Amino acid sequence: MIQILYQKENNFDTNFQHILNRAKEDTKNVSKIVENILNDIKTKGDTAIYDDIKKFDNWSCSSAIELYVPKDRFKKAYDNLDNELKNSLQVAYGRIKSYHKKQLEKSWLDYEENGTITGVKITPIARAGLYIPGGKAVYPSSLLMNAIAANVAGVQDIIVATPTPNNSIDELLLASCYLCDINKVVKVGGASAIGALAYGTKSIKKVDVITGPGNIFVATAKQKVYGDVNIDMIAGPSEIGILADTNANIEYISADMLSQAEHDEMASSILITPCENLAKNVATQIDKQLKNLSRKDIAKISIQNRGCIIVTQNIEKAIKLMNDIAPEHLQILTKNPFELLPQIQNAGAIFLGENTPEPIGDYIAGPNHTLPTGGTAKFFSPLAVENFIKKSSIISFSKQAIKELGIHAINIAQAEGLTAHANSIKLRL
Repeated sequence: MIQILYQKENNFDTNFQHILNRAKEDTKNVSKIVENILNDIKTKGDTAIYDDIKKFDNWSCSSAIELYVPKDRFKKAYDNLDNELKNSLQVAYGRIKSYHKKQLEKSWLDYEENGTITGVKITPIARAGLYIPGGKAVYPSSLLMNAIAANVAGVQDIIVATPTPNNSIDELLLASCYLCDINKVVKVGGASAIGALAYGTKSIKKVDVITGPGNIFVATAKQKVYGDVNIDMIAGPSEIGILADTNANIEYISADMLSQAEHDEMASSILITPCENLAKNVATQIDKQLKNLSRKDIAKISIQNRGCIIVTQNIEKAIKLMNDIAPEHLQILTKNPFELLPQIQNAGAIFLGENTPEPIGDYIAGPNHTLPTGGTAKFFSPLAVENFIKKSSIISFSKQAIKELGIHAINIAQAEGLTAHANSIKLRL
């Protein structure tokens, strides 16, 4: 059964700190393993990739030709889709693209009377690497989220990396690639894929940005290669936080918590409520629903080891604790959920009302489902078009402009003791 914590208990602060430290505890155990994998990729290149494929995915690869999915498989996979599923995929594609097009920024220039011109030039990233999980489960929806954002931004060169256990790759993932006009898929996963994309090898060209969710090894690897390449965020094991009052539906809450628990044994499902009866009933209902899940073994471990229900004295304290947790997904299941929205400071995505379960955001709502985890929603944002662009400042001064403003720059430069800076401007006056 899922553990129930009571805020009024003396040991609550210690137990709650364990929840807040979830990401640190996770990465501590895998950090050295990931470092070794990345170092091997950096020094041995393709040879290290082939070794890791054999070790982790259980098949033998010895050439670049074997490493990539043949281009003719993408259209074939799309054409072979069931018509109903194909239609659903197209609906999802349309909604996700429509949402992300609203994020697209434009270059701009501002002209002042004295001849000063300032502005911003928006340029798509040249090459993007998209990591799509494929170990315990396959995620074509993650391909849509990452690829559509990159396409809308205008990225011309996109490569997808995904694990292929026993050299098997999901046909729906390939169909989704075809829909998103992507035909470069490399069959390597985990920290090995992140290292290959970040450093480059003979077979895999180095990228400029790596995006996409993954397990704790992927998240840790992304953290370590940041600086050699840009990343979107730390997107590790899935999380859900639920704020609920007496009006919340117990079956809905239980199903929503299990929807994240089935992702991964390290997924976190957390309910915070001021209602003790609701907390106890949800705990019982989770055990009841768990028995019928296809991935019940994974979900059970997640619920027992990483799940919890917290009972607070009131909804205000529940909100405070949830802001401290900063969950990847936050569902608000209260009588008037929009009234709580202004008080939410930290969450990757916010789902309001009983008709908005988290999985609707995974597939069809439109906003991106690649979200920050492990408390990083305090400073990271959801994957967006802006992750695939870069900005350059534009500055142009006329003779009149530098005459008017140059003296102020000289004064500041001299105050900093940078006489060459000051002289550079003085020469123009």
